Amino acid sequence: MPSDTPRFGARLVAAMEARGPLCVGIDPHPELLAQWGLPDTADGVARFTDTVLQAVGGEVAAVKPQSAFFERHGSAGIAVLERLLAELRSTSTLSVLDVKRGDIGSTMRAYAQAYLEDGAPLAADAITVTPYLGTGALAPAVELAHATGRGLFVLALTSNPEAAPLQHAGEPSVARAVVTEVARLNAGVDPVGDVGLVVGATVGETPQRLGIDLAASGAVVLAPGVGAQGAGPEDLVRTFAGLERRVLVPVSRGILSVGPSPERIRSAAARLTAELVPSLWS
Repeated sequence: MPSDTPRFGARLVAAMEARGPLCVGIDPHPELLAQWGLPDTADGVARFTDTVLQAVGGEVAAVKPQSAFFERHGSAGIAVLERLLAELRSTSTLSVLDVKRGDIGSTMRAYAQAYLEDGAPLAADAITVTPYLGTGALAPAVELAHATGRGLFVLALTSNPEAAPLQHAGEPSVARAVVTEVARLNAGVDPVGDVGLVVGATVGETPQRLGIDLAASGAVVLAPGVGAQGAGPEDLVRTFAGLERRVLVPVSRGILSVGPSPERIRSAAARLTAELVPSLWS
C-alpha cells in the first residue's frame, strides 16, 4: 500500500470519533418498501436508497448496504447498488458492503477484485467476509484490502442462533480460532487494524465463556442485533467491555421504519447515536 493511502481502520476510528458508533443499514426489503409506499422494483429500491443517503450521508460514521436486497432485482438492482456506492465515495460516510463472501483461490481473488479493487464498479470501503472455508482462504481479500486502503469484517460470533453449533464447536472453538487469526493480521497496527470482526450484540457473555479476548484482536467490531433483534445499549456494554470505542453498531429497521421522511430518518439516527455514545464511550 502506498504510504499516502489512508488505512481503513484509521479512517473508521476517525469517523466514529467524529460522528459516533452508528452504522445505518440500507436494507430495502419488501416490507420496508411497502411501508414507504414504494414498489418492490429496482426503481423503488433506487428511491429508497436515495432517501436514506439524503438523510444520513455525512451524518453517520458508516452505512451498510445489504447486497442481497439489491441482487434480488437483477442487473437493475445491481446498478442501483453501484450508484449508491459511487455516491458514498463523494461523502465522508464510509461504506461497509454486506456481501458475506468467502471462497478459495481464484474465486476469492475475483470476489476481492469486485469489491476492493480501485476503480471497480462495486468497490466499497469495506466488505463482510465469511471464514468457514478456512481463514487462510481469505488471503486474496486481505492482501487486496491492504493494498488499496480498504477493510474487511470477518464473521466470528454472529447474532443468529443457528450459528452456535458451528461457531462454538471445538477446543479452542471455531470462533476463537477466527479471532486469533484476525489478531495476527492486525498485529502491530495502530490504533486498530483493517480487519474487523462481526460479533452479534445478542451473544451476551459468549466471548468470555469461549475464552475469546476481543480487546486483544486489534479489530473494530461490527455488532449487529441492536433494535429489531432485541439487543440494547446495556448488551453492548456487557459483551464489549474493554473495546468501547471500537464497536460499530449497525441498525436498519430501527431507523428506517420512521421513513420515508429524510428529516425523520435523520432525527432517528441522531437520537440513537445520543443513546449509544454514553454507553459505549463512558
